[in-house]
Amino acid sequence: MSSPYLIDGHMHLEYGPLNKEYVLEFVEAARKKGLSEIQILDHTHRFIEFEEMYEPLKKYEVQKVWLENRKMKFKDHLKDYIELMKKIQEMDLGIRVKYGLEICYTPESEEFIRNVVKDYEFDFLVGAIHSIDGILYDMSFSKELLWDVYDANHIYERYYDLLMKVVDSNIFTQLAHPDTIKMFDIYPDYDLNDTYHLLSKKLKEKKMKAECNTGCHYRYDHKDIGLSDELLKIFIEEDIEIITASDAHKPEDVGSYIKEANERIIKMKEKTNV
Repeated sequence: MSSPYLIDGHMHLEYGPLNKEYVLEFVEAARKKGLSEIQILDHTHRFIEFEEMYEPLKKYEVQKVWLENRKMKFKDHLKDYIELMKKIQEMDLGIRVKYGLEICYTPESEEFIRNVVKDYEFDFLVGAIHSIDGILYDMSFSKELLWDVYDANHIYERYYDLLMKVVDSNIFTQLAHPDTIKMFDIYPDYDLNDTYHLLSKKLKEKKMKAECNTGCHYRYDHKDIGLSDELLKIFIEEDIEIITASDAHKPEDVGSYIKEANERIIKMKEKTNV
């Protein structure tokens, strides 16, 4: 019996330098985990070219401080990243390596994003929502700024409205962590299935991949190994292409729970007779 073709479709270099040695740490970790393919990316807040679009987040002092950490933010140029990754792809690594970006989308920045990425070549572009109307939802300070202030129904409605706009933008090939809004185990009191079906319809129309991202599980102790059962089932029923992803931020996290996520997908397909 042949080994499954395992993909880790989402990992970040952001805690390390842009050099070959550091990238190869991720490649070696992937090989040891038995992966066949990896997709390397970084958040756009690493790159100088995207700094302008983060200005609206600075209206809150704690977010301003986070964004002005020059050791981590807006410190590299896209061309240097792309040149490095092209050199990596020329190497005989025994594993397929792709490169792209995770872009922190807002409707206000859509044209800005489009104008930046058109001048560069990427294997894929991941669209992500990390803020709700100027407030980051997934940070240690997000409880105080967002979750303790706004009703969960409002937050979920806005999150999925923004996700739909990500898909509708025609910029991206892949949707990042579609239900990571659940990371604090806070939920709305309405049924999300209609929302999930609408998202699936849009993804299918645009031929976009959706991540089954395990980061919420091992980074934030959420019980789901990737997508919730409900969303995973709907994606499978609607024939959405699902890509497993660890959201690793360091080499030792590459491939985390990818095998388990892949097995969940297979079992759900069997259960739904797909």
